Amino acid sequence: MRFRLLLTVAAFSCCIPTLADDNRPDRRTHPRFEFTTMVAHWANYGDPGYLSFIKDASPDVAQIGFYGAHFWSLVHTPQYKGYPAHFPKQGHAECGKWFADLNQQLHKHGVKTVGHMNVSFLVGDPDGKDGPRGFFKFYRDLWDEKLLGPKPVENPLDLLEKDINGKPISNNSYSIGGMREYWACLRNPKWRAVLKAWTKHGIQQGLDGFMINYFYRHDCHCEHCVSGFKRHLSERYSADELRTQFKIADLKSHRFPEIVAWHNPAESTLLRREMLRFSQISNKQAFDDVFVDYGRSLKPDLIVAQWNHLGRFSQINGNERCLLPVDLWGRNEDYAWYSTGSAAFFTDLEAGILGEGTLQARYIRGAFDDKPFTLGKYESTRTRVAIAELAANGGAPMGFYTRFTNPEARQEIVRYYSFIKRHARLFKACRPLADVVLIYPRSRVHGGDVAPVEAFKKVGDDLLNQHILFDVIPDDLLSAESKTARSWHGRTLIDATDAKSLPLIPKDRSRFELPRTVRVSMNQSADGKSRTVHLVNYNRIEPAQKRSAGGGIKDEKPIAVESARVDLKLAAGQTVTRVRFLTPEVSESKPLKFTQTGERLMFDVPQFLVYAVIVIE
Repeated sequence: MRFRLLLTVAAFSCCIPTLADDNRPDRRTHPRFEFTTMVAHWANYGDPGYLSFIKDASPDVAQIGFYGAHFWSLVHTPQYKGYPAHFPKQGHAECGKWFADLNQQLHKHGVKTVGHMNVSFLVGDPDGKDGPRGFFKFYRDLWDEKLLGPKPVENPLDLLEKDINGKPISNNSYSIGGMREYWACLRNPKWRAVLKAWTKHGIQQGLDGFMINYFYRHDCHCEHCVSGFKRHLSERYSADELRTQFKIADLKSHRFPEIVAWHNPAESTLLRREMLRFSQISNKQAFDDVFVDYGRSLKPDLIVAQWNHLGRFSQINGNERCLLPVDLWGRNEDYAWYSTGSAAFFTDLEAGILGEGTLQARYIRGAFDDKPFTLGKYESTRTRVAIAELAANGGAPMGFYTRFTNPEARQEIVRYYSFIKRHARLFKACRPLADVVLIYPRSRVHGGDVAPVEAFKKVGDDLLNQHILFDVIPDDLLSAESKTARSWHGRTLIDATDAKSLPLIPKDRSRFELPRTVRVSMNQSADGKSRTVHLVNYNRIEPAQKRSAGGGIKDEKPIAVESARVDLKLAAGQTVTRVRFLTPEVSESKPLKFTQTGERLMFDVPQFLVYAVIVIE
């Protein structure tokens, strides 16, 4: 059964928290890096038209090139042209020079370069009839000490994750060139030394930063993981608690049959969640050690970020930060990448599925103190809506795929990026404006209860469908006073699990007469001079095949919104002087007639195709 929400609406002029609540962690230890557009490529970046596209689209960031285990494992092999990195040149020296030259060219266009850094996923065979292959061939025969310094260990098997019997953990899910996949242990200080050598080399090649991926820990029982997990438990539990809660009589001699990370929430236990928490803290410690502490000791303005996964809010069995303590979540990181996987690259409009990442975007924005972020939607069809969705919600378009080799896609990417650049004052470092704040139940997830996440999604979807302006804040960023008052920076807090916060919507809230296929959000510019209403239209002619991802931009086929009506609640004493309509499809802004009566501002929005921005001065 659907429900209506009672929201005590505060004037939206006071809805921009410039400082966080009392217990929000300090994220100001590194200057903020603000940007509004980016491109990311794992393939086709060697195309002759790539730099021409960069010149025309003029992104702030190019996330491109490979500097970690993909590079050192595969670039010297016959498989160098294939998945995952699609290297344009074979050989460490040859391709390394190509990347360094590319970085120089991108800098000439005013673009920051961020390289992909695979930190743990190794492809190769330690031995065989032809000797070692992949990573192990590199480590034994191709490690250049003049370039990388001395090898941290002689035997590369000493760097790997081990199962309970001491055997290296491996699989053949990809079987690239018939080689197996192994995993380096991020807790191993010798492996971190390898990563530091690669980091230094990447900086010397002209990188501005790193996007770290394959950021995992598995059921590893190496000496570093066993001792680390025991230390983790000893710091969190007394001997009596270990005995009563985990049946561990002697932690020092105890042998764990598993030290897992992600697992099925239905099979979760307190001990398993401690294993997952330990895994995620360990990964963050490795990240800080290699990239924040060491990397920024070489380059103080080094941009660092993590490639993580969220899907449709998978928790405990997904999301690399799901149990990370609040004081570590996103600390010292410049931007966030979250992949939505298969959750958001198709539409089923009849069923109300818009193929969107709006709720995910608002969660990341609230959790990350409004730093830049992007969504990896694996969206190669709805290019315009993927860009608009992020721009409307404070993100930086776009994750994948900026298909510049397709002339029509290239044209729209350039058009939409130029639109964002042209109106940079409205987008860069903007802050959200909303009538209410929806609480994300992160502390409940930390306790092993994922049911509140389902309630959060249902209420979030309902708010979106009703065109209610709302932000998202994780509950562990709220002070006790805010929770008691059910108010955060003057806005009503909505707890999806608490029926008392779900009464009727007041009559004086901001209202939008829009189709259900449109999402609405509001931001305020960094200079405080303008507020913007953003409308993103997901309506389209869908592919004949149900829930198809489509075959590229030819299948985007948006259906225009003919008109819309907006009735905004203003703050007391505010006077609006001008209202303008912007859309990427039209180069000039259009003044809109408006009516202000007291604290109400009313105007009509003209036809738009995918994205409309209404600027209120």
